[in-house]
Amino acid sequence: MNAGNRSAALAALLIVLGFGLVLLGLPKLVLWIGDYSPVLAAVVGTVGIMSFFIVLWLRARYQRRRDGNQ
Repeated sequence: MNAGNRSAALAALLIVLGFGLVLLGLPKLVLWIGDYSPVLAAVVGTVGIMSFFIVLWLRARYQRRRDGNQ
């Protein structure tokens, strides 16, 4: 495994673990916010879930540009 692959694997691991920890705390956060505003709680929950996919989409976009495939 070369340094580039190891770096990419480490970045992927950190992204997955980071979002895993965030997603574990998300239900408690949404319930707490829901006591004040159900609409805001829905927005926070949606942004929390979608942020994982947005980061993956941005990373794929960056890699395509870096490799010259647009």
